[in-house]
Amino acid sequence: MPIEQRVIAQPKIGGGKIGGGSSTPPAEEPAAGKKKGGKGGSKKKLLLIVGPILVIAIAAAVYFLVLAPKSGAGTPAATPAPSPGVVLTIDPISVNLAEGHYLRIGLALQLTDKVGEKEKPDPAKALDAAITLFSGHTVAEVSDPATRESFRAELEKSLEEIYEGEVMGVYFTNFVTQ
Repeated sequence: MPIEQRVIAQPKIGGGKIGGGSSTPPAEEPAAGKKKGGKGGSKKKLLLIVGPILVIAIAAAVYFLVLAPKSGAGTPAATPAPSPGVVLTIDPISVNLAEGHYLRIGLALQLTDKVGEKEKPDPAKALDAAITLFSGHTVAEVSDPATRESFRAELEKSLEEIYEGEVMGVYFTNFVTQ
């Protein structure tokens, strides 16, 4: 015996067309005070997204146009470069290198003009930084001119931090390997 299946919830073929004769009543229109979720909800979502972005943009504009510190041509004021002062010469020391070799190194520190003649910084900090930097390297590494310049730049940067801006340069007055 064949089984018959019926679909009850769907409209008849041609049901919504003119002369189609649908037995289902037309859909009710929403009440005047109620809106369907379509356009009214999207306006709220748009306001929730655009609102904070607009507030941030206005705050940024106010900061950069009114509150930000200004200097002559609209560029931030740079701290003036320190002027060179006296040069502090440090006696040469021997630093142990790799493979039983050593480096005899002498340093001179270019001090800034804010350091007075009588208040010269302690050279022990510079010697310690030099020993730490050069110890354990090979003779080939410290003898190479390019590597030596990179060591000088690294030592100079380290001394500027250690001496808190009192040293602006370092010179090698003695540099002998054996």
